[in-house]
Amino acid sequence: MTKKRVVTRVEGVVQGVYFRDYAQKEARELELSGWVRNRPDGTVEAVLEGETEKVEQMIAWLHTGSPQAEVKTVQVTEEQPLGDKTAFAIRYN
Repeated sequence: MTKKRVVTRVEGVVQGVYFRDYAQKEARELELSGWVRNRPDGTVEAVLEGETEKVEQMIAWLHTGSPQAEVKTVQVTEEQPLGDKTAFAIRYN
């Protein structure tokens, strides 16, 4: 079971459309660790860690997002897994 950790930045109409709530629900269903937050520049940032296949499924989900979202691009930067096992959370900072 290979682990993967990525930092993502989602651009488009992704704030004010429940993007973070839907992302948290999806990530928890996939049993991923990490977090999601709104950034001051209007993008959404998410850190995802878990089984490689599940991280890839979550990245695919980010390309669509919540029902009201209009995703333009998703940037993905891979990092070294940290062994994070905390529940996926919404950050407000």
